[in-house]
Amino acid sequence: MYRRGIKRALDFILSLCGIVVLSPVLAVIALWVKLDSPGPVFFRQKRVGKDKTFFSILKFRTMYADTPKDVPTHLLKNPDAMITRSGRFLRRTSLDELPQMFNILRGQMSVVGPRPALWNQDDLIAERDKYGANALVPGLTGYAQVNGRDELPIPVKAELDGYYASHLSFVLDVKIFFKTIANVLHEDGVVEGGTQGK
Repeated sequence: MYRRGIKRALDFILSLCGIVVLSPVLAVIALWVKLDSPGPVFFRQKRVGKDKTFFSILKFRTMYADTPKDVPTHLLKNPDAMITRSGRFLRRTSLDELPQMFNILRGQMSVVGPRPALWNQDDLIAERDKYGANALVPGLTGYAQVNGRDELPIPVKAELDGYYASHLSFVLDVKIFFKTIANVLHEDGVVEGGTQGK
């Protein structure tokens, strides 16, 4: 019952409340991004959703507008040089992810689930297939996120996503949610440029 209906209802309520409550914060960040460098406030990117369908993920832009958009950060030649001043702070604190509340509201994402892969991350998608993780709605945060995040190689990340797929429950989602808050406050697992696939 939780997987089929209650989880979606909670996602809708939490994302709607989050958008309303955090609207002043979203406005301030949007203004900062706009003033910091030329280009759009938001960054849209093609990602893999439930059952390997595609959707456009929404983030605050943290890199200069001419940065290649379909290349994972860890594969860029010099990612540090492409990150804006505001982007450095937003990425470190994960505040760049806040616009994904709109993805959650639309049902494209969940509060908790495997982080959505880039459409061309064939290695991660294939690994997740082994565990049935691609059948889930992707999340703003997830089990792999709170157990290593950027520090995890792709096979380990996919295995953790598989564990979540097999053990999905309200209790596990609550644990992941609160562990995410703790990790963000301590900046645990954040490696600029990432290490996955290296």
